[in-house]
Amino acid sequence: MDRPQTSYAWNDGTALAYQVLGNSGPDLLLVPGSVSHLEVLWDEPRVDRFLRRLAAFSRLIIMDPRGLGLSDRLTEIPTMAERVDDLLSVLDAAASARATLFGNADTGPPCIAAAVSHPERVGGLILCGTYAKASRSDDYPWGWTDEEWADFRQGVKDH
Repeated sequence: MDRPQTSYAWNDGTALAYQVLGNSGPDLLLVPGSVSHLEVLWDEPRVDRFLRRLAAFSRLIIMDPRGLGLSDRLTEIPTMAERVDDLLSVLDAAASARATLFGNADTGPPCIAAAVSHPERVGGLILCGTYAKASRSDDYPWGWTDEEWADFRQGVKDH
């Protein structure tokens, strides 16, 4: 099986790179978290094998979220609504009426939000290494404080 061709979906002027692999089974949208580049993913043999195994039982749709890989760079941090709309735009461009969403790390929350706000489009969720929300609050003591987020952002800028 050859590497899939990269195509682009558009959400409100933002280009979102995606690929489709396989043509049978239910649609599965894989939304990589934190670090992604659709062309480079295939260079790692373990990732290549993982993606091909997913495509063996599904029509696999993979996307680079906005700000990552081949998708447009960020000009500001996207809202949750924009991130959900990004997922739906990719599903529309890939001609997917309904898909299971596979969220990893920071893409779990928009996958959850898409499932809640668009149940007619989301047939299921697969969540790996993710969280309900990232910031600490009175009812969610596991998240990061504002100070921890500021330290994290500074570390990313410095290194």
